[in-house]
Amino acid sequence: MKELNKGYIKRIHVNQHIIKANRKKGSNDPVLTIKTTSDNVKANHIMIGDNVRLCYAPESPLACGATIWIETTEQINIQD
Repeated sequence: MKELNKGYIKRIHVNQHIIKANRKKGSNDPVLTIKTTSDNVKANHIMIGDNVRLCYAPESPLACGATIWIETTEQINIQD
């Protein structure tokens, strides 16, 4: 597991083009990109903090059909 340390900005991108290509080809190429000032890391699952997980699972979508989602058991504060 690769860790990206605290202290600098990390931006997580979901690549829709790869999701579509994976469906078409039946592959499972990484669809998430974590961009930092010095690196681009690709993944299908990442942990954010202790109990937050961003998942891409085309082989086992949720009942609603979603293939990418965030999971957590932590408290969520909603800001408008």
